[in-house]
Amino acid sequence: MKFGILKEYDDQRVAIVPEIVPKLKQLGLEILVETQAGATALFSDKLYQEHASVVSRQEVLSQSDMLISIHPLSDADLQQVRKGVLLISQFAPFASPGVAETLHGKGFQAFSLDMIPRTTLAQSMDVLSSMAGIAGYKAVLEAARLLPRYFPMMITAAGTIRPAKVLILGAGVAGLQAIATARRLGAQVEAFDTRRAAKEEVESLGAKFVEVEGAVEDTAAGGYAVAQSDEFLARQRAEVQARAAKADVIITTAQVRGTKAPILLPKETVSHMKPGSVVVDLAASTGGNCELTQDNAVIQAHQVTIIGNSYLANLMPQDASVMYANNVLNFIKTFVKEGKLNLDMNNEIIRGAMITPIPETQNA
Repeated sequence: MKFGILKEYDDQRVAIVPEIVPKLKQLGLEILVETQAGATALFSDKLYQEHASVVSRQEVLSQSDMLISIHPLSDADLQQVRKGVLLISQFAPFASPGVAETLHGKGFQAFSLDMIPRTTLAQSMDVLSSMAGIAGYKAVLEAARLLPRYFPMMITAAGTIRPAKVLILGAGVAGLQAIATARRLGAQVEAFDTRRAAKEEVESLGAKFVEVEGAVEDTAAGGYAVAQSDEFLARQRAEVQARAAKADVIITTAQVRGTKAPILLPKETVSHMKPGSVVVDLAASTGGNCELTQDNAVIQAHQVTIIGNSYLANLMPQDASVMYANNVLNFIKTFVKEGKLNLDMNNEIIRGAMITPIPETQNA
């Protein structure tokens, strides 16, 4: 069975790094890699060639039985893929409701990596958490780069500089990594999350947990935020505005699966922030938590810098690729045995990630 690794069009990462290729071969797979697939993540073709065939994109598309990519293939690419091929990517079916039917109609099977259940058992396969951790880390570094003030307290002969105040909205994987990074840089950190269970984690990292009573919680939400009542959102906005006025940096991470991100920072709140402050909005791709956010843009409003970027992992492509590749390998191990597919639909991980119907002949 041939396993194809493709170069991404608008992403510096690669789905499989060279060190993972021999591990895939041990599963009985023959590996095809597109020329220059890992170049932007600093993995040369030479590193792949020991255990894989490095060929053109057209050859990977036309010859593979399984194809891996970080982003879904274009229609032009799909026209070169044989029917029955298994596609592995992040299809985001919650955001693109018709994608599963379209792929099935064209004769493909598809695993969506962003649909792998976010459970303890599947932790080693969770690409969303891996990339979120990098995003939280980079969000703080980007904020520190643009902030016209120090992060740590500085006691010098020229006087004492107070530490920066950082407010994190959302204490999931990205938020917790942002807290840890901001604390390492010496900032005073506060964090807000609708889940009371996040309090212990926040405080264990040395940050203050901001509580707003009356939040709706859902442990089955898979790490995403949950839609809240208008009454709760009003109290939340008031609390956030009071703290935002004192903050030097705000990092927002709250997304609700399948719908627009909640507005946590209205433009009025931004207008009350200190000049020179920085907002990093990691929910920019789904509308943003800040009302003024522009996706994939850095703007100035009321003398506040607002970074709209949900893909900060792309700024650290080498380690991001390594983590992504390990997640993919752990996932593939669940359904590839001796070079053949073993799609056991009783396995909750396989069942959760498969977005197209499974042929009966492959149902173990």
